[in-house]
Amino acid sequence: MRASIIHQRNLFGIVTAPRSSIIIRSLPQNTGKYAVSRQFYRSFWRDPSAPRAELSEIFQRIQWPTTQEQEAQVVEGVRTAIWGERNGAIDKRQRHEDKAEAKRRKIENGEEVNLPIYATQFSKEEIDSEERRPKKKVALLMGYSGTGYSGMQLNEQQRTIEGDLFTALVNVGAVSKANAADPKKSSFVRCARTDKGVHAAGNVVSLKMIVEDEDIIQKINAQLSPQIRVWGYEITSKSFSCYQMCDSRVYEYLMPSHCLLPPHPSTYLGKKIVELAEKAGDLDAVTARQEEVASYWEDVDVKYIKPILEALPENIRSLVEKSLYQDESRDALQPSEEKEVSSAPDGEPTQQEASEQPTTEQPADAEAKPFVMDPRQKAINDAIKAIKAAYLTAKRAYRAPASRIARLQECLDRYEGTKNFHNYTIQKTFKDPSAKRHIKSFKVNATPIIIDGTEWLSLKVHGQSFMMHQIRKMVAMAAMVVRSGCHPDRITETYGPDRIAIPKAPGLGLLLERPIFDAYNAKAQGLDRQPINFQKFEAEMNEFKQREIYDRIFREEEESAGYDIIPIPSFDLTQDNTDFDCSFGSFFNHIDHFPAGYFLYVTSGGIPAAKLATAPTAAEPGSPRAGRRGRGAPPAPQAQRDALAAVEVESEDEGDAPAGGEEEG
Repeated sequence: MRASIIHQRNLFGIVTAPRSSIIIRSLPQNTGKYAVSRQFYRSFWRDPSAPRAELSEIFQRIQWPTTQEQEAQVVEGVRTAIWGERNGAIDKRQRHEDKAEAKRRKIENGEEVNLPIYATQFSKEEIDSEERRPKKKVALLMGYSGTGYSGMQLNEQQRTIEGDLFTALVNVGAVSKANAADPKKSSFVRCARTDKGVHAAGNVVSLKMIVEDEDIIQKINAQLSPQIRVWGYEITSKSFSCYQMCDSRVYEYLMPSHCLLPPHPSTYLGKKIVELAEKAGDLDAVTARQEEVASYWEDVDVKYIKPILEALPENIRSLVEKSLYQDESRDALQPSEEKEVSSAPDGEPTQQEASEQPTTEQPADAEAKPFVMDPRQKAINDAIKAIKAAYLTAKRAYRAPASRIARLQECLDRYEGTKNFHNYTIQKTFKDPSAKRHIKSFKVNATPIIIDGTEWLSLKVHGQSFMMHQIRKMVAMAAMVVRSGCHPDRITETYGPDRIAIPKAPGLGLLLERPIFDAYNAKAQGLDRQPINFQKFEAEMNEFKQREIYDRIFREEEESAGYDIIPIPSFDLTQDNTDFDCSFGSFFNHIDHFPAGYFLYVTSGGIPAAKLATAPTAAEPGSPRAGRRGRGAPPAPQAQRDALAAVEVESEDEGDAPAGGEEEG
């Protein structure tokens, strides 16, 4: 390993290069030749127009770097391959907006609009010939694994839990043919909305249902995938609405304990933690809160990474080390006079010389030859794969000490009571009364579980109601505070008027355990009705939860984490490889490397250190919401939304949100 890499022990006890030689990710500056727009931050990780490209594309352009600018591009590509991943959130958002706009134009032009995918259209003759049967208002108790579904709520174009359930009810005759195209005709209401990929061991749907068949539950389940199970139903009062009558909900969130590890000291956030702690005179306090992980990254780099680097040829090692520990390449990407570097082997033509050599023009119909990596490029790619696998192995081997878990509990305690959670959802302002929610309890199980070599933590939150994305943002904020060595009181500060960008943790780990109907159940006996609870189905629910939810969470985290280390040649360069879910580690990697101040509120600089933008009081000019009235607040400022889209695993458009950003998840 080069001597320039190990010189200085920083806040976390990690030995790194001298401060003068480790430059934080430099952002391009506005110059006459190079203008930086707000779109830079939105496109930093994934957009092809950003000032970086995928490593595979770079390799096809640059066989081996022969100038400083070419070397900078390769270093940047290697860094992104090690630390970053593809994420299609922004592309999916644009596709959603395009589809919504196309549908709006069809409606305005009087064109035919297709029925929702969950609707079943019967002819007038079929409807008229159907025997009319009595309906009962019921509470349908169910559970599901949200993987592969676009959330719980009905969606006209995408497969959802409610969509599959409603179709099954129609198929077995529990909903009449006359109501088969419109769930509202059956008073179809959910108790709790869950986001895309979120699970539920227990949830409730209320509706008017035909219940004459004693085997109706078995028949409904026969129409559903194994991911969705209906446990049973209870006949309720005619005015019953599971959404209105629900007193509170209990959610569980599962996450690997390595989510509590501090940012790597070479990352943007890792450097800012040290810099702002020194500036605020808070270094000793931050160091004390990171005591149990002070030497973690030093130990990992020495045990896992150093042997990989030492085994590489000098020219390969130089590029990989710069990608891991230095960050000078982005400055070099700005227009400048190219300077030759000595990394080209003797006797080989430089890139410029190669470009000046005559080329044979290929016929227009000639097949393009498949790209074949240069041996040096393959060596870089193999090193990337080995380094990512090493970091992954180290994270899975991590076991959170009791003191670390206790710090997490300190953060969760700050959520209990009635607070203003306007920063933990969308479409809410500080002055919106509905942003205030009551959390009864938020606890982490002090005894982690080990699944396939990875340690997992279970967090359970009990609240009266939750807003869109609220739980996932609460989990993300608590984890960010712990891993950054921040004081837990920073969470209390988020209830103030300042608007900050809090990302939502992966939906993979969230599941609705059960809704609670204490007030209704107390009155049910007087109404000659049975109480609504899940206790009688506990055995089936536990088996389903283990098989379809817990095992799926553990398996998908394992698979998505493994996806990070697939070598670049295995990607089909002609296909869109962006539409997949990332692991928990990838989520925090994106936050740690995001090259702007939006998430610096977890440093000693506090909320003022973040790139704040006060919540607007009117819709942004030109936005779809401009000039249109509605219950919800306008979208968050564009720059904040772009920052969140850049780091979140999956990002649904705010246009998908219910009015006012209400409902669960």
